[in-house]
Amino acid sequence: MQPRNATGDSFFCWDGDTLVVNILGKPSSRKDEIGEARGNQLRVSVKATPENGKATDAMVKFLAPHFGVRPAAITVVFGRENVNKQLRIHAPAVLPAVFRPMGET
Repeated sequence: MQPRNATGDSFFCWDGDTLVVNILGKPSSRKDEIGEARGNQLRVSVKATPENGKATDAMVKFLAPHFGVRPAAITVVFGRENVNKQLRIHAPAVLPAVFRPMGET
């Protein structure tokens, strides 16, 4: 398992074919959405309330199709019941725009 700072100054890094992403979660939002990168975290909002990890579960289900994977391909490394979390996404088939360099589509 990689340390919490595995991504360095970025909000993500690769560990082989697994994408490691630092998340700043925002539960109880008006809508589910992938926001902007802020420092070494990616802001992700979900409508679910933060009760016993339910918001994190909802976030995993929301993010899975954005990466072209099943929810089971996403592991919560830490932060299941915290806004600061790290996810490992095994073999993503797609990357949302925020992961691409400026100008690349």
